[in-house]
Amino acid sequence: MQMVLAGVSKKVGAQTWLFPMDLALQGGAVTVLLGATQAGKTSLMRLMAGLDVPSQGRVLVDGQDVTGVPVRKRDVSMVYQQFINYPSMTVARNIASPLLLRKAANVEQRVLEIAQRLHIDMFLERLPAELSGGQQQRVALARALAKKAPLMLLDEPLVNLDYKLREELRDELSALFAAGESTVVYATTEPGEALLLGGYTAVLDRGELLQYGPTAEVFHRPASLRVARAFSDPPMNLLLCDASPQGVRLRSQRGGPEVPLQLAARVGGADTAAATLGLRASALRVRAQAGDVALAGTVDLAEISGSDTFVHIHSEVGGLVAQLTGVHYFDLGAPITLHFSPAQIYLFDASGALRVAPARPSGNEPWPA
Repeated sequence: MQMVLAGVSKKVGAQTWLFPMDLALQGGAVTVLLGATQAGKTSLMRLMAGLDVPSQGRVLVDGQDVTGVPVRKRDVSMVYQQFINYPSMTVARNIASPLLLRKAANVEQRVLEIAQRLHIDMFLERLPAELSGGQQQRVALARALAKKAPLMLLDEPLVNLDYKLREELRDELSALFAAGESTVVYATTEPGEALLLGGYTAVLDRGELLQYGPTAEVFHRPASLRVARAFSDPPMNLLLCDASPQGVRLRSQRGGPEVPLQLAARVGGADTAAATLGLRASALRVRAQAGDVALAGTVDLAEISGSDTFVHIHSEVGGLVAQLTGVHYFDLGAPITLHFSPAQIYLFDASGALRVAPARPSGNEPWPA
C-alpha cells in the first residue's frame, strides 16, 4: 500500500492537534512515529485509519483520495495502547477472527504460528479476562498480525510489557515487518525502539512533523535541535558555544576549551556567532585519543545499566552525561576528565538548524548503530 498525506492538519475547537504536514509512507516498510506524549502520534494514526477526518488536506491510498472514507470501509488493522479483545472469545478465537471473516485456509496453523512468536501459545484456550494486561496486549497484537492488512497501525503496542519481553518481541516484530507484507506504522516514545525497528522514522513534536527519512539517517543527521532532543536517549549533551571560521569555543566563566573545526561558511552570517554544540553521550570517553578535546569536571552520579555505565558530570561548560561501555565505578564528587573527537560533534546555529554533523561513512557503508 502506498499512502500519502497531503497537507493534512487537525484542529479540535480552538486547539491545533496537528499542524499542516506532508508525509508519503514507504510501501511495504515500517515507518516509526517518534515523539513524546502528546506529540501527535495517535492523532496522525487516526487520520491514516479513517477514524478521524483531517481539518484540511487529503489522504491518498494508491493514488485514490480516501479522505473521509470511514475505517469500516478500509482494509486496516490497528492496535492501541488500550488493547481491545473480544471478552467472550478464547485467545485462539480472538486471533482467528479476521481469518475466519475472510474464510482463510489453515486457520489453526496460522493462529498457532503467530501465538508462538508472541509467546502466548500456552494461553490459546483461555479467555482474555484470565490473562495479565501484557498478555492481553499480545493477543490484540496477534489478531492484527493475523489479519495481514495492507496497512497496519501499531500505537505503542509493547508499552505494557516488561523489559525482557519487549526486547524479545521487538526482534520478532522486526522479522515479521521485514517480510514486507504490510505497510506498518509504529508509534513509540523511545528512540532506542525506533533504531531497533529500522525502516523509516518520522519525528513529531507538539503536532509538527520535524523530519522524515531512513531511521539511521535521521538519527545521525538530525535537521534541527528539536529533532536531536527528540531522537536521543540518553539526551544529547548540548553546550553553548561561539562559532567562527577558525573553530568553536565552548562558553564558560573562565573561557572554555576550543574545538578545532573548519567551517565552510560563517554561522549566522557573522564572523563569530552564538551556536550550540551537540555531543552524544556515547561520544565521550575517559581515555584520550590523538586530537581529542578534554573536558574537566566532577562526578555527580554514576549509573550502571546493563553493559553500560552512565556518568553524570558537572563541568564548567555545563552538565554532561557520558555513556561508557562496560561496568565502571566512580566516587561521587571525584574529579574526572572526559575526551571527545572534534569529528563527532554536531553544531546548531542560533535558529536551531544543523550546520555540522559527523561525516557519513565512505562508500555504501551504513551509518554506525
